[in-house]
Amino acid sequence: MRVGSLRIATFILLFAFLGTAAYAQKIKVEADKSVDFSQFKTFAWDPNQQATARPVLAANIKAGINQELAKHGLKEVAADAKPDLYVAMYGGVDTDMGITYSDFYYGPYGIPPFGSSFVMWGGMPGTTNTAVVHKGELVVDLIDAAHKKLAWRGMATQKLSSQQMKLLEQVNTAVEKMFAQYPPKK
Repeated sequence: MRVGSLRIATFILLFAFLGTAAYAQKIKVEADKSVDFSQFKTFAWDPNQQATARPVLAANIKAGINQELAKHGLKEVAADAKPDLYVAMYGGVDTDMGITYSDFYYGPYGIPPFGSSFVMWGGMPGTTNTAVVHKGELVVDLIDAAHKKLAWRGMATQKLSSQQMKLLEQVNTAVEKMFAQYPPKK
């Protein structure tokens, strides 16, 4: 009788674990290893960012990123104040989202402006490029303003909740996990 109860309890725990694993966040961080991240003291938001269908959610994500960068000693300045870094973020909540970006920055050293998980058109200097950010993805780019190149990218993928408070919790956790890996270890 006791062995049967143990098997049932084990099955329930395994089922519960598998159920939560399906919703687990996948965090990936890429960085240009040739960049000295200690040189960055200021940041501004990319002035070319597109409007969003979820402005309140975007404002919460932006506030979380600002908080994480401040924890790492960076100070926000105006975009025209010649910051050390520009911050850009992209996300797909309800559906896949097409985004366009100019050649404001490029990504050498194996960090393309958008990696193989994105569908991309364009890519020629001086053109506008389009990429698809898939539903459940959040991408945060830190762009070296002086060199106009991608220095760091955090990406989170997760099945998103339809409940507003749970969704906010998910994106806040994703931002924290991304920036736990900033600056990158040498």
